[in-house]
Amino acid sequence: MLLPLGAVLARPAAAHGPSRLKVTQKIGIEAPADKVWALIRRYDALKDWHPAVASSPADKGEAEGSVRIVTLKGGGTITEVLERHDDAKRLYAYRVRDGGDALPVTNYASTLLVTPDGDARCTVEWRGAFYRGYPNNDPPPEKNDDAAEKAVNAVYASGLANLKKLAEAR
Repeated sequence: MLLPLGAVLARPAAAHGPSRLKVTQKIGIEAPADKVWALIRRYDALKDWHPAVASSPADKGEAEGSVRIVTLKGGGTITEVLERHDDAKRLYAYRVRDGGDALPVTNYASTLLVTPDGDARCTVEWRGAFYRGYPNNDPPPEKNDDAAEKAVNAVYASGLANLKKLAEAR
């Protein structure tokens, strides 16, 4: 009798939906924080420092609620909404409204932050929280937790590496 009861009790756990995933990447840059912040502070500047982005116009600049349409060089668009922009703290936070098929994630929110490490060095942190692209149980491989984390890590790594290159070259 214990075996069938155990099987019944295990079912609710299997029916539980996906867990919220988190990715954080940091990079040290040999440049002052204000200089690096100047490169990324404009909400429409993503195209200027992220190598995968062809265009990134923002309809209201750095105003809360500004909508940014990110067009990727490899195809696809992502619609993002600015939730917070703080020049004093050198950060902005945004949420993806529509990721199309560009990223295998849903309910994605992200923050970019530049922190000084003395006068001539800083750390840039890019962090995000999201759910995998397939919200139900048994997701296909291209929309499971691993695919979601891998995709976001790749976006952050390529963007931060290029930002470092640009900031340190100037």
